Amino acid sequence: MSKLWTKTKIGKMELPHRLAMAPMTRSRAEEDGTPGELSSLYYAQRASMGLIISEGTQPSDDGQGFLNSPGIYTEKHIEGWNKITNAVHKADGYIFIQLMHVGRMSHPDNTPHHRQAVAPSAIAPGVELFTAKGMQDIPVPRELTKEEIQTTIADFRKAAAAAIKAGADGVEIHGANGYLINQFLGENSNTRTDEYGGSIENRSRFAIEVAKAIIEEIGAERTGFRISPGTPLGGIQDGEQGSELYLHLVKELAQLDLAYLHIMHLGNEKLLQDIRTSWTNALLVNRAGRAIDDISVDIDSGTADLVPVGAWSLANPDFVDRLKVGFPLNEVDRNTVYSGGSKGYTDYPTMDEVKAQKSIK
Repeated sequence: MSKLWTKTKIGKMELPHRLAMAPMTRSRAEEDGTPGELSSLYYAQRASMGLIISEGTQPSDDGQGFLNSPGIYTEKHIEGWNKITNAVHKADGYIFIQLMHVGRMSHPDNTPHHRQAVAPSAIAPGVELFTAKGMQDIPVPRELTKEEIQTTIADFRKAAAAAIKAGADGVEIHGANGYLINQFLGENSNTRTDEYGGSIENRSRFAIEVAKAIIEEIGAERTGFRISPGTPLGGIQDGEQGSELYLHLVKELAQLDLAYLHIMHLGNEKLLQDIRTSWTNALLVNRAGRAIDDISVDIDSGTADLVPVGAWSLANPDFVDRLKVGFPLNEVDRNTVYSGGSKGYTDYPTMDEVKAQKSIK
């Protein structure tokens, strides 16, 4: 793992190693979307990850899909995030706020305005969502008009500006996992007949226009983008031209000189290598379900520049220190991932605390 511990520069960030903290929804925000009081501690505890990519954060009321997820579009949101960024910076870490508009992956019971969700087309995802009333089928969304598409792009721009005002080092555009941008890319979720649907170029248009708007607002060096080729989350299907779609998107994004591209990778090795060839800036590769012994494989081969870590960093605030010395990792308590409060959030023991507890016994 020697290459894993080498320093690197991404955008304006001087990173101490090749790990990063992957974005993970934790459902600890207040009802109005302001980050909760414990969030500053949670993220600061994990600052040794170098680059933290925050949980998905909605850029507008329409962008919310989950209960108690944070926003970044009001002054209260900005104040809450500023406490987090200050805590992370004080602990010598960097933090990008992930901008996540969920599109159709929502329910009126989960949003501030209780309105019908919006999407590229009026097609339900065919899955359930947790609400205050329990699991419910996601209803059919309302198709965005072309004017509303421009308003949504403006919402992303304003949210990016708000993130920088809150002290974030940058933002990650969430174009993956079945959410709004991914819905525009999906063959079965986007049946539009205007310039935002149909061809590969048209289905990629919304993603590219969001990226351009954010870059104009905060700069390319502060902007990352996440994709998930072949991921069926939210009922999305890429279609037979899926690889061509993502190669087109990546080539277009590469021209914008973004700080990084972040891939949730599920096994299409040829596509991954083609993306690596097309993408000359930093590439983050998150392999779901990889073994801990394989964590540096993509760094060693030159495929990735950073390795985002999800559940391991959730359960191990000192994951970096543990990995360096081979110390056993805490297991994730799946019952508390979204439960609220400090349990399973800020109370996972560090390596030193585990050692001290064992010595007492």
